[in-house]
Amino acid sequence: MGSGKRTRSGQTPRFKHYNYDQDTMVAINYQEQLQPGTFEHAVHYLIEHKLNLAVFHPKYRNEDTGRLAYDPAILLKIILFAYSKGITSSREMQWCCETNIIFKALSCDTVPHFTTLAKFVSSHSDEIEELFEQVLLVCHEQGLLGNELFAIDGCKMSSNAAKEWSGTFKELEEKRTKLRRLVRHHLKAHYERDEAETEAELDRDIRRAKTILSLDEAAKKVDRFLKTNRPRMGRGKRNKEVKSNITDNESAKMTTSKGTIQGYNGVATVDKKHQVIIDAQAFGEGQEHHTLQPVLESVEARFKKLGIADSIYQQGTVITADTGFANEANMKYLHERQINGYVPDNKFRSRDPKFQNQKDKYGKRHQNQPSTGWKEIIPASEFRFDPVNLTCICPAGEILKYHGTRADQNGQSRAYFQGRLLQCRHCPRKHQCMQNPDAANHRKGKGRQVSFTIEHKRLPNYTDWMKHRVDSPQGKEIYSHRMSVVEPVFGNIGTNKGLNRFSLRGKKKVQGQWQLYCLVHNIEKLANYGRMAA
Repeated sequence: MGSGKRTRSGQTPRFKHYNYDQDTMVAINYQEQLQPGTFEHAVHYLIEHKLNLAVFHPKYRNEDTGRLAYDPAILLKIILFAYSKGITSSREMQWCCETNIIFKALSCDTVPHFTTLAKFVSSHSDEIEELFEQVLLVCHEQGLLGNELFAIDGCKMSSNAAKEWSGTFKELEEKRTKLRRLVRHHLKAHYERDEAETEAELDRDIRRAKTILSLDEAAKKVDRFLKTNRPRMGRGKRNKEVKSNITDNESAKMTTSKGTIQGYNGVATVDKKHQVIIDAQAFGEGQEHHTLQPVLESVEARFKKLGIADSIYQQGTVITADTGFANEANMKYLHERQINGYVPDNKFRSRDPKFQNQKDKYGKRHQNQPSTGWKEIIPASEFRFDPVNLTCICPAGEILKYHGTRADQNGQSRAYFQGRLLQCRHCPRKHQCMQNPDAANHRKGKGRQVSFTIEHKRLPNYTDWMKHRVDSPQGKEIYSHRMSVVEPVFGNIGTNKGLNRFSLRGKKKVQGQWQLYCLVHNIEKLANYGRMAA
């Protein structure tokens, strides 16, 4: 015990004696471990005194026979406290119940099996939504809701789905064909070889057999999906097919600032006063346009159900959302419902004189991005466009074919033209005019494509109405609050709490988990600003 080294004076230093081979009795009161002001105390107090968990009871069938079940109160306390610490693994929750004193206090020294915890989260989506509403009502009763301004935004998170198994039906059919071709190749190579004579050759044959089995199973997996599902269609102006996913077909491939993910968009509506989340929904699409109306309807119905307000939007409540929610249909909805909304288009900053020198002062936003591989070609401004007769002549003097007029994502009409294949194929300037000149050499290829904005003959629309609102001094002042209301909420959930991905599959289950994430945030607000009795 100890190093036994002597000091300069020649004396051995003295230390307190310790011995690991001893027994002790430690008396612990679990109630005393839940200190007022902490998250664990707030969870315990809410579940024991404020929330009605009878909504969970109908799914239990052990009134007369069967094993005794864990009380939903115990399971909820474990799950919510684990989520507050960034723990989403049910196995780790079970381990914490065995080793962590706060988990032991919340669970009353019981240790639910990890499958019990996992099944509780995945099979009670509807009940979790009712629980979310009960906690929201407690927030209202304790004065945490201001009902003056609501900010809506989405947070894209990856889920339990592999993006490698995504694709349109055509792409998946090609994947199936490729897998079958690989199986045939390995089988042929296997048959052509003689029987294994050495141990190394035997190992090689075993590895090849395992490869054949895994490839065959993957091909069958794709085949089953193609036979039992239909192509998934998007909700844009053009009814185009979007990528399906074999693992979770309700999830979507989404582009984020950190790359492309396969997952869901968790949309949250946040009240300005204390940043309490009043609505939480998960959508399996990256585009946010179509999510605004269901979110607003859900908020209105929830406030009426809870008795907070019969018609929240008629009380002057301001609704703000970022440019991802802006399109003509949503502007029309806000106008017709007389909702006091501020949803700017994606060019509202460029119209603001305050930001006219922003690029000169701070530089371009993505100035260090790698090259996209796009080369400089003859711009559309060098084509002669006649907006009256809807004709277009290229720099080589050829007339392009008119392909119709359509509204772009900003609601502006654009006329589309395309060069005829034979004209572009033999044009001496095609290498300066086309990104891919070889496209004109193929019989199914395309010539140069250009489009022009048609400024005239456009009547004022609902997007113009919203531009006027957002560009006004009052609109700028109101919209400036949006980021400070909703973005810190996502920072708290995703960064502080570490809840940055979904562990379930299917929209309904993921929405239940997203509402649990938001419950953790709201309970923390109650712990910090509410009145939780000691």
